[in-house]
Amino acid sequence: MSKATPVPGPICLVENANGSLCVCKDAIEFLSRINEPVVVVSVVGLYRTGKSYLMNRLAGQHSGFALGNTIESKTKGIWMWCVPHPLKEGHTLVLLDTEGLGDVDKGDTKNDGWIFCLAVLLSSTLVYNSRGTIDNNSLEQLHYVTELAEQIKIRSPSKAADEEEEDSHFVRFFPSFVWVVRDFTLDLEIDGRRVTADEYLNFALQLKKGVNKKTNDYNLPRQCIRNYFPTRKCFVFPSPTSSDKMTRLESLQEEDLVPDFLEVTRHFCHHMFVKSAVKTLKGGHIVTGRLLGHLVQNYVDTISSGRVPCLDNAVVTLANLENQAAVQEALNVYQCGMEEEAIDMYYVDLMDKNEMASELKCRELLKNLFSEMSERLQNGVYSQSGGYELYCRDRDAIIAKYRSEPNKGVRAETVLTEFLNERGAEAKSILYTDKTLTENERKIQEEKERASLMEQRCKEEEEKRIESERIMEIEKVRQEDRMRQMEEKFNHEMQQKQQEMDRALESKLKEQEELLNKGFKEKADFLEEEIRILKKEKEENSSGGFFKEYVMPLVNTVASLLPSILAHRVMMKSLKNCPSK
Repeated sequence: MSKATPVPGPICLVENANGSLCVCKDAIEFLSRINEPVVVVSVVGLYRTGKSYLMNRLAGQHSGFALGNTIESKTKGIWMWCVPHPLKEGHTLVLLDTEGLGDVDKGDTKNDGWIFCLAVLLSSTLVYNSRGTIDNNSLEQLHYVTELAEQIKIRSPSKAADEEEEDSHFVRFFPSFVWVVRDFTLDLEIDGRRVTADEYLNFALQLKKGVNKKTNDYNLPRQCIRNYFPTRKCFVFPSPTSSDKMTRLESLQEEDLVPDFLEVTRHFCHHMFVKSAVKTLKGGHIVTGRLLGHLVQNYVDTISSGRVPCLDNAVVTLANLENQAAVQEALNVYQCGMEEEAIDMYYVDLMDKNEMASELKCRELLKNLFSEMSERLQNGVYSQSGGYELYCRDRDAIIAKYRSEPNKGVRAETVLTEFLNERGAEAKSILYTDKTLTENERKIQEEKERASLMEQRCKEEEEKRIESERIMEIEKVRQEDRMRQMEEKFNHEMQQKQQEMDRALESKLKEQEELLNKGFKEKADFLEEEIRILKKEKEENSSGGFFKEYVMPLVNTVASLLPSILAHRVMMKSLKNCPSK
């Protein structure tokens, strides 16, 4: 099943009950039926800030995710809505609406931190929803971003790196970041100059100079957003309607909403549809709905056990869950080769059945064609002077009629050879019974009989040669197709990985330029080493690296073995069916 029927409405993906997270099996079961790539958009933010409205609009609906109209948080845990992607055919848009952060009834900031962490780990694009303005207070409320370094690891413990090195790699694997400011009432101006919403966000994320604790606390959330997320985008929404109608937002028609609010909503949705990328794992591996379900299960199990989610471990776990026997891509390819070999053996078995059907049909045809001649033989028609010549004439006519019959299959000449061999003693007996033949003529006729049988064997061998060449040509095309698919997959994954690195490199270079322009030379110099490492890794990736040096030769070896196996099977069948000379 390539894809599942879209969910008619949101379903709970991760339940948050009494401060404990657990996966909802029905949601995982639904995801397991989606084998097409997914674009995952998560929304996070303080409770009662209107997150659900945006997700409903992305789903193309006015309602679905619970909006609520009281101070009580309606969304608990993480809710999911899967819809066909409006612009990318063959893709599913997965919308994740998260529990409101900072719910006074919950009183558990650690639980909030894990909800935020899961949203980051699962999404292609992370939408942070807030109200009012982007000021120091709103950034302090986003303290969850400063905790990500403690809640997410890129490498497994066996490859542990220092925290700063881990932080520098987040930009490669984290989602795009979109800050949505609701009920924005200010003018978009800085120092009297009109600015865009993106410029407004960048201005709010500017760092202060200094090394004291107050400055460090001020810079920390800003620095994390700048360092962790590869791209940043901002939308500022005016209030959607008058305050007295806000409690009925879900039931309002478009004509009841402020035009500017609708305009920003349309721009927001268009941006999300166009710019939100397919969810990928470390290394550029594309995530399907089925893999997303495994990811959710893996991350929630890890969190519930008190451990820290690790991107390396997630890739390994998914590889095993997808029946890929080893971590290294070479072994995965080898396993695929073995599976292809099993398919080829199945193909050979089908050939066996096809040959058997051909043999049965040809034997029945010969039996019917020779039935009249067999009666004449029993009646002694050929046991007289000139009987051998009459026998040969009747036999040759039947052979010609047999060969003219269509759709006999791949065993036509072989069965004829066997049939004639079985009647060889009969022909020889008639030859010696024919009293009119001299000894010399009998020798001449015997030689003709042998020549006829030899000619028939040649026809049989030619039939086998043609069939063998046909099989090998089919297998050659199949192998070329396999290699083409492998190469396309390899090139696509390399392209994904290259884009992953390009995105990270672009983000780092932009950040370095901004730091230099603002006078943060020391911080800019620190980024120089990260940029150098990224450029080196990008260069190694472009040359193919491990996959090209080790995996592709192994693929070629496996691919070259499969036709040989088939050829051997064909040869053995030929020897087995070869008549005695």
